[in-house]
Formats: sequence, structure tokens, C-alpha cells
Amino acid sequence: MNKQLLATALLLPALAFGQSKKTAKTPAVDRDKQTIMAELDKRFTEYAGISKQIWDFAELGYQEEKSSLLLQEQLKKEGFTVTAGVAGIPTAFVATYGTGKPVIGILGEYDALPGLATESKPEFTPIAGQKGGHGCGHNLFGTASVAAAVEVKNWLKSSGHAGTVKIYGCPAEEGGAGKVYMVREGLFNDVDVVLHWHPGSQNAADAGTSLANKNAKFRFRGIAAHAAASPERGRSGLDGVEAMDFMVNMMREHVPQDTRIHYVITKGGEAPNVVPAFAEVYYYARHKDREILQSVWKRIENAAEGAAKGTGTKVEWEVLGGVFNLLPNVTLAEAMHQNLKTVGGITYTPEETAFAEKISQTFGEGQKVPITNAALVKDFRDASESATSGGSTDVGDVSWTVPTVGLQTATWVPGSSAHSWQSTAASGMSIGQKGMIVAAKTLALTALDLYKSPALIEKARAEWLEKRGANFKYEALLGDRKPALDYRK
Repeated sequence: MNKQLLATALLLPALAFGQSKKTAKTPAVDRDKQTIMAELDKRFTEYAGISKQIWDFAELGYQEEKSSLLLQEQLKKEGFTVTAGVAGIPTAFVATYGTGKPVIGILGEYDALPGLATESKPEFTPIAGQKGGHGCGHNLFGTASVAAAVEVKNWLKSSGHAGTVKIYGCPAEEGGAGKVYMVREGLFNDVDVVLHWHPGSQNAADAGTSLANKNAKFRFRGIAAHAAASPERGRSGLDGVEAMDFMVNMMREHVPQDTRIHYVITKGGEAPNVVPAFAEVYYYARHKDREILQSVWKRIENAAEGAAKGTGTKVEWEVLGGVFNLLPNVTLAEAMHQNLKTVGGITYTPEETAFAEKISQTFGEGQKVPITNAALVKDFRDASESATSGGSTDVGDVSWTVPTVGLQTATWVPGSSAHSWQSTAASGMSIGQKGMIVAAKTLALTALDLYKSPALIEKARAEWLEKRGANFKYEALLGDRKPALDYRK
């Protein structure tokens, strides 16, 4: 082979490699998606303001009157038809725009948590007189979902494309299982795919599951008496609670190790010198397998009955919530992941960096991660066969009713824990609001893919039907009870 031929032969692989690299580049974002992202950027200040109002309201589950109304008014202004007070819940709503198939649903939440009232500062600064705080970022959750639904509506209107978008206003996710009543009411029966998201400390759209959950308040009733003069005449409700707690804590050695059981004593008496005639304890139990959860729960009930017999008291319990584990959909998760990569993470201003660094200093050893991780999108993970989260969500019940997919975005300083003052603080300022817009963009872009590609919906539904099983029949873990509207009172 002469020198010229040899040089050509050596050059060909390099040319081929260069061409393959060129064709492997990220495909250009189509114009519709570019428009949606640009419009959400333009309206950042508006949506940041809405999320801050809900953060200030900090209303607990089933008490979100102002938060729910604010989102409803925004949707009405945008041309949605809003039906309020659905499923017997005054603060739940469904807003609809468009006609025909496909029907894409987007979930929104807005309830706060008790006991997390702190100002939006990088140090714990309690807000006097405020019952709750947005330690799970639901002020961002509801706002981003509304923002995404509005942009989908605008696209349906301008393009003339067939389809319907529904935004579900879902109260009391934190233990109140609001979506379970909405599922039970059949509000998702005509929906093809449901989209959701959640605030977090990273950007990810994995195919993962969650823990099924059941919870109840156990109420022990005894007989009051003078604790010193005539204690023999009393029967202590608090004794019943403590005996139950002792037995359940003994159970921990003898349940599957990935079971979670936690409780708080919500009422324990009024004065030490009075034998308490009434006491109450609030229990949660969780497991990724609903059958195992039910068997563990039965043992908790047995412990309550045994405690009552042993202390001469009476016990009754009220199941307040119960949620399924998430049924993951890899087809939908992969599509959402691609859109999250298109959107990207967030970068901090110097002021936000200073805030984040101060927050990061409050984390314990081993909990600190680089704050620059907020700009990253995690690689896709298919963890659909194992519970990758220790948490539970009533989105689980939705996912067994209709193919469902979600993501999380870095609305909190990387390394933050949910249900903490750190996450509460970030949820009320620009760091949380930037992550909120990332979520809104990703939800809207994923909805566009679904409207434009019926095959994607068909593939997702086929996967969902296979995983759910041919003989599946939905039965709510909380039974046929009415919504527990007073569970936070």
C-alpha cells in the first residue's frame, strides 16, 4: 500500500468517528418546546409571587382555603373550567381545558406541615403564632403544576391540536390521603396519563416506587381520679397508650426490616395529679408491599387491644389515611428524563450561593454535598422493582388507576432533607422558585410529547397493564370512610 493510500485508510476511521459524534449530538429542541420554556421564563416573577403567597399562607391539610382559591382563580383567568369541592373535599378541585383525546392530567398540591414555621433565612428563625410551614415545598408544587397546565393550554389553543388538559388540585397529601378520595370518586377514569413532580434537593426523573402507608389515631378511654388520694379508682388512658407503644416497639425486631413504624402521642393528659381518662396516639406504618403492610397493621391493632385489656381501658381507632405504593412506568419516566435533560438544572446567583453555603453548614457529617449539584441532572435509573424512597404519597393510588410519571427538581439546597426547616426556608425564596420553573417546563414538555405521539401513550399503557396485572381491582386502604377533614385539628 503506497503512502497516499495508507494515509487515506488511516483517515477513514477518524472521519467515520467524527461523523458518528456529529449525529450523536443532542437533537435540536423543537419550536413548540422552545416557546413554552421561553414563556415560563417570562412569567417567572408572576409564578414566584404565587408560590410565595401560598408559602405565607402555610395552611395545613384540608384547611387550604386561601391556597386552593388562589390557584383556582389563576386557572379561571387563563380560561379553564374549574369544578371546586370535588370528592367531598372543600379544598379539592379539577380544572379542565380542551376537548377530546388524549386527556393528560397534572397533579398539584398545596398543603403545609405542622411545626415547621420558619422565615426564609439560612438559619432557623421561627415565625411566632404560625402553625405550619412548607417543609415539603407544596407551595412550589401546586404553582408549577398550574404554570405547566397553562402553557399546555396555550399550545392546544394556538396549534388547534385535539386534546384535553386537566389540573387536579389535591389537598392534604401529608397524611390526609386527599387523592385517594379523588381516585375513589372516579375523577381519573377518563385520563390517559397523569404527570406530577415533587420538590427536592436534586434533579431526577427516575422510574422508582415508594412505600405504601396506613395510619390511624388510637384513642384510649379510662376513668379519671385523684392521682395521689385515690389512684386505685382510676384507669389511665395514658397507660393504655404507653402499653401499646411498648408492645409495638417490641415488634420492631420481628417485622421485615424494611418496615417503617412511627408514632406521636397527640394527647397524654392535662395534669400529673389527675389520672388521664383520655389519651391518643397517632401511628404510621409503611412497607413497599401492601400485603405485608396490612399484616403488620393488624399486629398494631392487636397491640392496641391488648394494651386496653391490660390497663383496664377501652380503645377505638380511626383510620385517617392509607396509600398505595407507586406503580412506576419506565416508558414514561424515560420520556420525562429526556425533557428534564433538555431543561437542565439551576445555577445560583452570588446571593443564592451565600444562602446555600450557610444552609449547607447546618448539615451533619456525611450530609454535605456540593451546592453546584443543583445545576446537574442525575443519570436515569430504573429502580422500578424496589422502593428507592422512604416516603409515601397518595400519588401511589393514582398510579394504579392511570399510567403516571413524576420527577423531582432541586428546589432545596443540595443535601437538604424534606420536612426540615432548611427545606422550608428554601421553598420560600428564589432557590425554590427556580427549581419550580424547571419542574413546570419539564411537565409541559412531557405533555407535548404525549399529545404529539399516541404511540408513546399506547406503549406506556401496555407496560402499566402488564405491571398492574389482569385481575387487579382497586380497593382503598382507608376503606369507605369519608374524607378526614379534621385530621389536622
